[in-house]
Amino acid sequence: MTKSSTHRSTPAQGGVVIVGAGLAGLFTALKLSPMPVTVVSGAQLGEGASSLWAQAGLAAALAEGDTPEAHAADTVRAGGGIVDAKIALLMAREARERIEDLLRYGVPFDKDLEGHLALGREAAHGARRILHVKGDTAGRAIMAALAAAVRHTPSITLLEGYAACDLELRDGRVAGVELAGVDPGTFPSRLVLPASAVALATGGSGQLFAITTNPREARGEGIAIAARAGAVIADAEFVQFHPTALNIGRDPAPLATEALRGEGAILINGRGERFTRALHPDAELGPRDIVARGVYREVTSGRGAFLDCRKLGANLAQHFPTVFAACRAAGIDPTQEPIPIAPAAHYHMGGVLTDARGRTTVDGLWACGEVASTGAHGANRLASNSLLEAVVFGARIAADIAGASTVTQGEARPAPRAPRSQPVPYQTARAVQRLRRAMTAEVGVIRDGHSLANALHVIGSLAKGAGRDRRLLNMLTTAQLIATAALARKESRGAHFRSDYPEADPKLAKRSFFTLAQAEAVAAEAADGDRAKPVRVGALHG
Repeated sequence: MTKSSTHRSTPAQGGVVIVGAGLAGLFTALKLSPMPVTVVSGAQLGEGASSLWAQAGLAAALAEGDTPEAHAADTVRAGGGIVDAKIALLMAREARERIEDLLRYGVPFDKDLEGHLALGREAAHGARRILHVKGDTAGRAIMAALAAAVRHTPSITLLEGYAACDLELRDGRVAGVELAGVDPGTFPSRLVLPASAVALATGGSGQLFAITTNPREARGEGIAIAARAGAVIADAEFVQFHPTALNIGRDPAPLATEALRGEGAILINGRGERFTRALHPDAELGPRDIVARGVYREVTSGRGAFLDCRKLGANLAQHFPTVFAACRAAGIDPTQEPIPIAPAAHYHMGGVLTDARGRTTVDGLWACGEVASTGAHGANRLASNSLLEAVVFGARIAADIAGASTVTQGEARPAPRAPRSQPVPYQTARAVQRLRRAMTAEVGVIRDGHSLANALHVIGSLAKGAGRDRRLLNMLTTAQLIATAALARKESRGAHFRSDYPEADPKLAKRSFFTLAQAEAVAAEAADGDRAKPVRVGALHG
């Protein structure tokens, strides 16, 4: 598909609205201060964001002998041949300044005995460059610091309990955001918030899959509303599955951070065999996609997969309290027994196409964080680059909006359209469950043409029964974009692995770009050419 070459976003009459209150949204709002900004959040401030759950940390080339150029090179190397090298270098070079911002906001990054920032190492990084907070609580600590800063910033207005369900356009540019109350008792249940500048920071799409590390709010809706407004969606097929989610029956699945493997934890199957040695020279610290497929095969074979942290001993509870607590809550003592694991949808490399300033292809619309596709991650995100990307591009979006024009604040008004019929909650819940199971079975760690066509069939049938349930339709739209992009890419690259095209095709070493209309055309063609079979229910289903 062809890429749109224009990224136009000049604020006109109306306010600045940021949709999403994770790291990307809050950081953008803070950097826009003292310009008035409204931040829309479905959950209370500091809750419901994937950033809150981030255990690993934030990557930055701060150590002596390390350089932004080396960080960028590692990013390009991990990205399966389709990282935008200029974007990766830009991001790495601006890391130090953004770390200084976070320190000023009160983020308590770990320090060594001499008071210097402590730096850890993770998979595919050529140096120790990961900033942590108490081992595995970086996301929670960063979010707590930013939430406190936001509460003390009078230019930021919080609108909690609402989620964006659509964008309003006027003369081809964004004019407002339609919001729906998250809880049934919300009054009014729908609002339109006028806006001349909208920054989407709605997070990822993990909740489209049955097994995910993402919070319940990560439903991929930001991608859908941008696509419906005409935005180009890039690299949608590339969903990163984290290889070590705790397989203990919880939804979302608790994450066992990669830093555990960096400190010496190993992966074994039920026979006690260290199976990753045969997959990659770096064994447990090999690229996430390779390790995730290895874990997937052990689980589906019936041998099971386990994270063995026993050699860490008493240090586990001290340095990785989040993982330790999750294990103990499940009745597992990780100092005495291996932890059962499974791969889980973790991070979406694809999203709304943006340029270096965070501008999308829709006038008046920016995107930041996991909902965006900047080109920094390619086919396989390098560990701990996601938090860095959020703050680097949050700052860039703020500078772009602030420098474009004076923006005045608009007032919310009731949605003018006739009320839509209310969905029956249990019917919506059943539809979401069916979608998530189909996505895990057919668009998961290992895919093929038939499974992808089958997923599109399920998505289409669910869409016919969704009526006017806009939030369900948004989930289905993003699922369709992921499945159609995966069907169109007839090769395996990074996190996208097709068993019917198991090798990378050098001719396809380029990013993918789809509009919603193009994705719908691919889906229609697949429906005509391949009658779907029933959804498979495999060993990995939650």
